[in-house]
Amino acid sequence: MLSKGAPAVATTYNASAKDSNFALTRSRSISFISSHRRYNVFLCNSSSRRVSPLLAVTTGEQPSSLASLHEAEKEKSLGNQLRLGSLTEDGLSYKEKFVIRCYEVGINKTATIETIANLLQEVGGNHAQSVGFSTDGFATTTTMRKLHLIWVTLRMHIEVYRYPAWSDVIEIETWVQGDGRMGTRRDWILKDYANGEVIGRATSKWVMMNENTRRMQKVSDDVKEEYLVFCPRTLRLAFPEENNNSLKKISKLEDPAEHSRLGLVPRRSDLDMNKHVNNVTYIGWALESIPHEIIDTHELQAITLDYRRECQQDDIVDSLTSHEPLDEEVTESNGSVSSEKNGQDLNRFLHLLRQSGTGLEINRCRTEWRKKPEKR
Repeated sequence: MLSKGAPAVATTYNASAKDSNFALTRSRSISFISSHRRYNVFLCNSSSRRVSPLLAVTTGEQPSSLASLHEAEKEKSLGNQLRLGSLTEDGLSYKEKFVIRCYEVGINKTATIETIANLLQEVGGNHAQSVGFSTDGFATTTTMRKLHLIWVTLRMHIEVYRYPAWSDVIEIETWVQGDGRMGTRRDWILKDYANGEVIGRATSKWVMMNENTRRMQKVSDDVKEEYLVFCPRTLRLAFPEENNNSLKKISKLEDPAEHSRLGLVPRRSDLDMNKHVNNVTYIGWALESIPHEIIDTHELQAITLDYRRECQQDDIVDSLTSHEPLDEEVTESNGSVSSEKNGQDLNRFLHLLRQSGTGLEINRCRTEWRKKPEKR
């Protein structure tokens, strides 16, 4: 999420993400050549994964707040300097390139949905850092830190049209906008960097929570002033289509579920800096109860998650799954329900994550699966 004290005066940044010197070597690793452009200084390293420009303020006179931001840019960590990302030319979104690594692919020899979700989270955090926001939490602003407030995920919707393989290079663009009184939204577009093909889109809603009381809190005007200066001036949506799947309500899955995986226990590594189970972990838990015949023959096309309750390290979680009816559905010989949509063989499921014993809802989820493509 975006966050931290924004300058009070209008500021223009010119940090173009077009690095013409970006090249793929025969081994598909990335190498860089130093590039100097107006208002951009690229710090390069032939063995690095990322590179980012040091942003220069293009206004003539700099008030003290802008001068402080400029000084902070000079003191960026080595990690920030080497990231392969930067603000776009208008400063209202952020793009970053990633090489898919061997440990980020699964049984299909392509990136897993958890990898995609983690990269979305990573590029969102890097966007916040690029405009000077805090690394103490997920992009908390100055006001938020004073009031002990944090961002938490309320809803996430991801669609993947083609999964990248090991050593593929993808570029992710992200931006943030206000979303009513209670929260903000962050959107993403994923592209194959080699040809510019859109291979995925995602959107999310976030709300503020008091870190001490764990209660939701309205986004104050002070906080909005800190981050809205970095947001698009007009509404921009990753899913502009009317009645798109990201807007659909998820019905509660009732017992008895068709498939279940009981007694899932959070690992210490599942906890994040907000002291609860990270939102990406819920994806893996929901998929634990998908039937094996679907995993063997299909791949995940879309996932929507509604986060209903925090999950802590001592919680024990049950994962429940049942088919959700589709239009013109047919029952296959293996008992699964499928549908032909735009020429594709689709399966859709409802999922519920709940506390074992109490039955309290943790997460509602919907997934849509398509037949696996021919091997690459």
